[in-house]
Amino acid sequence: MNPADEILDVVDEHDQVVAQYRRGEVYARGLRHRCVFIQARDGAGRLFVHRRTATKLVFPALYDMFVGGVVGAGESYDEAALREAEEELGVTGLPRPAYLFKFLYDDGTGNSWWSAVYEVRCDLPVRPQVEEVQWHAFLAEEEVEQRLGAWEWVPDGLAAYERLKAFRDGR
Repeated sequence: MNPADEILDVVDEHDQVVAQYRRGEVYARGLRHRCVFIQARDGAGRLFVHRRTATKLVFPALYDMFVGGVVGAGESYDEAALREAEEELGVTGLPRPAYLFKFLYDDGTGNSWWSAVYEVRCDLPVRPQVEEVQWHAFLAEEEVEQRLGAWEWVPDGLAAYERLKAFRDGR
């Protein structure tokens, strides 16, 4: 199926479903929907970092320190987190990602989505989808921090990363 044809729940400022539309229309009209962000670490504690393909509908060719994506119509955040993590990492049998928190991402220019943040340990050999990921590696968190100013990152992922650091610091 063409990703633009996937049906998504459109939600209000309280994360309550108010309508359903195709993803392409949701994006074109800037309708609020739901997304999941999963921080994947390997057994050594390194973060999975990847560069999105140039064909992605949103934030093409940018770097991201999360795997994830949109929550389908009628799908729970937890279901989407496991599905998206396995799809983007190219694995099966991943442990269920652990839910951490949720926030409303809004860039002030019409892009807004409820964002549930998760974490998961991935000890499996990853084989990311070539349609989704053009480059990937597990990097030490210090290396990710060094690259924050040098690479062009997805803005919602940066927002989630900053909130996750504050969450872990108890702020």
